[in-house]
Amino acid sequence: MSRPTPLPLPSAAAHRLAAPVLCALLAGCAVGPDFERPAPPQVDAYASPRASAPSADAQRLQAGADIPAQWWRLFRSEALDQLVRQALQASPTLEQARARLRQAGEDLNAETGGRMLPQVDGNLSVTRQKVDPSAFGVPVAEQPAPFTLYNASIDVSYTLDVFGGNRRALEGLGAQVDYQAHELQAARMSLAANVVTAAIRQADLDERLADTRELLAAQVRQQDIMRQRQQAGGISEADLRNQELLVAQTRATLPPLEYQLAQATHQLAAYLGLAPADLRSAPLRLADLTLPADVPTGVPSALTRQRPDILAAEALWHQASANVGVAVANQYPQFTLTASFGSQRTRVGDLSNGLNVWSLGLGLVQPLFHGGELRARTRSAEAAYDAAAAGYRQTVLEGFRQVADALRAVQTDGDAYQASDEAWRRADQAERIAQGRYQAGGISHLSLLDSQRQLLQTRIARTAADAARHADTAALLQALGGGWWNEAPGGAP
Repeated sequence: MSRPTPLPLPSAAAHRLAAPVLCALLAGCAVGPDFERPAPPQVDAYASPRASAPSADAQRLQAGADIPAQWWRLFRSEALDQLVRQALQASPTLEQARARLRQAGEDLNAETGGRMLPQVDGNLSVTRQKVDPSAFGVPVAEQPAPFTLYNASIDVSYTLDVFGGNRRALEGLGAQVDYQAHELQAARMSLAANVVTAAIRQADLDERLADTRELLAAQVRQQDIMRQRQQAGGISEADLRNQELLVAQTRATLPPLEYQLAQATHQLAAYLGLAPADLRSAPLRLADLTLPADVPTGVPSALTRQRPDILAAEALWHQASANVGVAVANQYPQFTLTASFGSQRTRVGDLSNGLNVWSLGLGLVQPLFHGGELRARTRSAEAAYDAAAAGYRQTVLEGFRQVADALRAVQTDGDAYQASDEAWRRADQAERIAQGRYQAGGISHLSLLDSQRQLLQTRIARTAADAARHADTAALLQALGGGWWNEAPGGAP
């Protein structure tokens, strides 16, 4: 008697298939990677310390101090606050971001109902049929007449989420909701910062334009005096031509300044949800803004939990992780439960006489051969996961770079302003002395005009340095995340 043939040992491929099947059947686990939030970076500073000591006019950077949600109020300008409020209420960009968030939420709601709950449908049909009994081996003397069959039934179907493909799909949609929420917050933060920056730039250009026109007028007066002196033989023609060149150069700077001011005004109108012609309010004045003496900078390790763009990149990474699970689950069997109960009658009036038809079923679909499609899609999802992870890391690096740049700008702005302010003060003193000497007859009117010209030039440079301090402070607060996490519930427009 021959011995029985031993059963073959399971292959490695069988082990790979059996492990997730057993896990799913026993524990209901979901295949694919479980996403874990990346740990905050262990950093103590945004950038290397300055080699030189800060100037006396430098702002104080408050490490560890939290940023207020309405950070623009640090400038203590009601007019600026009103501009930001108007933009947050009327901006089409925010309206678009809110609509996309609602869309993502409804997509999640739709897929949750479609994937996790049974599908129940009512079915009502009428068909005209003819049955030939002889086809079933039943001899009849006369073929029965055609008849009408009325059907009313309730059909139920439910796909068992054995391997977690549906749960991974919903996880990915939830991450998409998070992404749109962070995009909305990023749009809101950027809009507020853009309004502040545009208002500061508008004020800067408006004051620079006025100062340049005043400077041009002083140069023209000086030119007229020099022309009179040249005609009297007091100066050479070359001196007059140099002054005329200076006047022409100053006059040439006016059209670009006028265009830049108009451009800044039009940009501000767009941020406020207005057409350019509809913005009728006068520009702010830099003197109406209070530069924050203390600027909160938060904690470097918390930056990845505060910048909306980093959180949005994390949500995309999470979504890519869930998509890997969906792709893996598609390689395993899918189980579907079906049930139907109802009534089939030959007369429509008899449909309400009770149930006489029902069915229960269990379906199994196991992919066998798809030309390598399913494995390729899994590899594609894994590559997308790697790309999202790299994108997240790059977003973090870019975020820290922006903060470091903004910090250094705020620090050096103090030096630049101190230098320009010192130049303006000395020019102001020189102009006062020139006024006294001119009234005493010690200098000519031409010398007085020259001192006034120097005063106007230093004032223009001082205005530009002051505007840079305000704009760079706004850029720093934006780079740090904008304080949205301190917003009271329901407080954001």
